Amino acid sequence: MPAGTLYRGREGMWSWVAHRVTGVLIFFFLFAHVLDTALVRVSPQAYNSVIATYKTPLVNLMEYGLTAAILFHALNGLRVIAVDFWAKGPKYQRQMLWTVVTVWVLLMAGAFYPVLQETLQWLFS
Repeated sequence: MPAGTLYRGREGMWSWVAHRVTGVLIFFFLFAHVLDTALVRVSPQAYNSVIATYKTPLVNLMEYGLTAAILFHALNGLRVIAVDFWAKGPKYQRQMLWTVVTVWVLLMAGAFYPVLQETLQWLFS
C-alpha cells in the first residue's frame, strides 16, 4: 500500500463505497421515474408506450437490482446512524456491518420470487 493512501481495503471501506454507489443508483432511478411519470401529463399514449417497455425480463431483473440497492442503502444507513450516534457504535461497527449483510441477504432471498416471478415464469414456461 503506497504511503499516504486512505484506502484501507477492509469491510468499512467497501461498505462506504457500496453506500455511495447504491445512493447514486437510487438517485438515477428516481430521476428517470419522475421523468416517465411526468409523461402522463404531456401524452398519455407516450406514457403507456414507455410503461409497456418496462414489462420485459431485463427490466424485471433491473427491478430486483433496484430492490437490492434500496435495501442495502437503507440497512447500511441505519448502521451508519448507529455508529455515529451510539457511544459503542465504533467499537461494534464490524459486527453491525456483517449483521446488515446477513439481513440484506435474507431479505433479498425472500424477495427473489415475488420480484422475479414474471421473469421466472417467462424463462421456464
